[in-house]
Amino acid sequence: MTARQLLLRLTALSLAAAILVATAAIAEDEFETVELIPEDKAGFTATHVFAPITGLFRGGPGFWYDQRRLKIETTPPGAALDLFYVRKNFQKGYEQADSPVIVLLPSRIDAGDRDSITIRAFLDGYKQREISIRVRGKEEEILIELEPLANTLVAVTHLYFAGRASLTFLTKEALTFRVQHREGGYSIIFIETGTSDEATAALSVVNDALVERVWSQQLGEDLVVRIELTPEAIARRVDLRQQQSHDPIRRLHSFTLNVIPPDGGAEAVRRTRSALARITGHQVSSCATRYDGDLHEHIEASVLARALTPKGSFVDPYLRAAMKRLGEISPGGQVVLGDGTRFRTSIPLELSAASSQASEVRGYLAILRQLVNELEPAANQRNTLRGLIAPEVTPADFDAIIDGAEAAERLCLTNAG
Repeated sequence: MTARQLLLRLTALSLAAAILVATAAIAEDEFETVELIPEDKAGFTATHVFAPITGLFRGGPGFWYDQRRLKIETTPPGAALDLFYVRKNFQKGYEQADSPVIVLLPSRIDAGDRDSITIRAFLDGYKQREISIRVRGKEEEILIELEPLANTLVAVTHLYFAGRASLTFLTKEALTFRVQHREGGYSIIFIETGTSDEATAALSVVNDALVERVWSQQLGEDLVVRIELTPEAIARRVDLRQQQSHDPIRRLHSFTLNVIPPDGGAEAVRRTRSALARITGHQVSSCATRYDGDLHEHIEASVLARALTPKGSFVDPYLRAAMKRLGEISPGGQVVLGDGTRFRTSIPLELSAASSQASEVRGYLAILRQLVNELEPAANQRNTLRGLIAPEVTPADFDAIIDGAEAAERLCLTNAG
């Protein structure tokens, strides 16, 4: 290697070192600085006598006498930190900060042999973590790695129909929760549970005749979901009932809250029966089949199946009644599946078979559309229909799907003259 090459390499290394130093300095400028130094010093001990000598073997002349600086970071960053200075099991100081932070501590000679710093880290959606270090220790940098909560709210579905409402929360693990009644609604605390962006977005659009709005708040390791009822629901003194189940296919646990009027919805049952009786064959045939077919084409079959297959929901009897009515107004008293299979809904066993495959029955989405239109005001019809047939689809996407299906139906009507 020539002298010129050696000089160039040394220059490059010097520049790299300067850049690293500058980068470190800039990064450190972003750290918050707090002071955690007790007002009183630790008592005099033999350590003070031998410190000038022992310091030479433990880190140099400044080991005992320089002020301690402890750099604390968390992964992910931004965690809230509780900082406790403990001496002989008594708290001698306390500060709060957000990571990353530089904590100024007393010199080792001014600290007791058992003086320690307890660091407690909190971050929404992550497990709380606590560590403790000796003030006289050698640590200069602490990195606290936070673990995500074991349980996560991955999705939320909302359903309103026939004067009743339900909210279903889908989580990775079985929920531990508390339900608290408060003025104007309820609070549900999901213990040690985080949330996803999709679930938070789904909660923000919940609105019906009984539920005014729903929103969530992460409080450390717990997720709090607040439900605000409408004035109508409060006046009617609605009740809240719970239901839990497990979806082995998706490996998700579901927790459902049903908002129920005090009469159990008896009046709604009467209104629904009357509405079904008014539906005629031409409302679910001809160009209505174009509407029905377009929905089947643009909504995933699995989404339809999860929504329409009986699962112990309050809406199951209404869906069964709609299936029976579809058979009554169809040729031969039969409903037809996409593969051509036929079921006579007047026979209970075949009605059950058709209901278990409701997502495949031709014209079924059309009769549900007509039933919703009979029961709900125009402003609520799409949201109610979405809750019935595709609660997993976002409102914006569902609107686009319905717009397309209605356009196909209108084109059919135009061509038919």
